[in-house]
Amino acid sequence: MISFSLLVRPRYRDTLASRIGWRTEVCPPSLRQAPRSAWNRLWFWLLAPGPLQSSPALNRLPPVRQDFLDSIGDVPSTAANTLSMRIGQARTLRELWHLRAELYSVVALHHSQHEAERRLAELNRHFPTRAPRSGFVPLLS
Repeated sequence: MISFSLLVRPRYRDTLASRIGWRTEVCPPSLRQAPRSAWNRLWFWLLAPGPLQSSPALNRLPPVRQDFLDSIGDVPSTAANTLSMRIGQARTLRELWHLRAELYSVVALHHSQHEAERRLAELNRHFPTRAPRSGFVPLLS
């Protein structure tokens, strides 16, 4: 006789794969600059692979930089001081995007992993996101 537990399928949302597979992916800002003329902007719009492919405006950099500095402001360590200098020297949002992993490790070492995840989620609002990848993979023949 088959037990009832074998007949009940595990719910997909409770598995590790569901937590990893359904996360929103945070992407680096594009390096491309939007063209200035109307004709070139039209071609840029038609040929761009995604809606967020133009690089962000440079006036967005100072407030994002300040958010990065605020997120490590309460961490008194040499690693945090070094990271603060690197954040201050970042010339683009893309450079700041690459500093997220170091920021995560500095905050996680001083506070906790949960706090580092919370602060990183707060910073991720400054960057473009992409829908999660499908769990379906084509079969190779």
